[in-house]
Amino acid sequence: MDVTMNVNGDEVTRDVEPRLLLVHFLRDELRLTGTHWGCDTSNCGACTVWIDQQPVKSCTTLAVMAGGHDVRTVEDLDPGTGLDPVQEGFMLEHGLQCGFCTPGMMMTARWLLDKNPDPDEATIRECISGNICRCTGYENIVRAVRWAANHEADATANQPEGASA
Repeated sequence: MDVTMNVNGDEVTRDVEPRLLLVHFLRDELRLTGTHWGCDTSNCGACTVWIDQQPVKSCTTLAVMAGGHDVRTVEDLDPGTGLDPVQEGFMLEHGLQCGFCTPGMMMTARWLLDKNPDPDEATIRECISGNICRCTGYENIVRAVRWAANHEADATANQPEGASA
């Protein structure tokens, strides 16, 4: 089947098998290997990407289901002018150890901060509860998301009137 979708701002079309999972389409067809493939059951969240601004587990989503939609992967977090505050927070607050869950955690955290720029710890923990980390104990991940929220709030507060973030 031909499938066309917008991935990280670029329209892509490929001929794929109807049973091809989105995670494999992204990794194998498009060579976007930031999205990790973990459990095939949507339990771990390492494969989290966005379809039309909503987080989805790409290991249980068919590539053809993303046809005609906007897909965003962890590769698109970097705005080209430096790290996204979520990426910077994960780096500065040591929000990763092995790094396997990190792409899914960052995509989930970015989604949360886009919806709620000042989440409390309980909200952060609830939001990332669909992403399993086997290394960190989540403390540093929560701190990383809070750092990103605070950094974005500071950047917005320090902008000249009429400027946008």
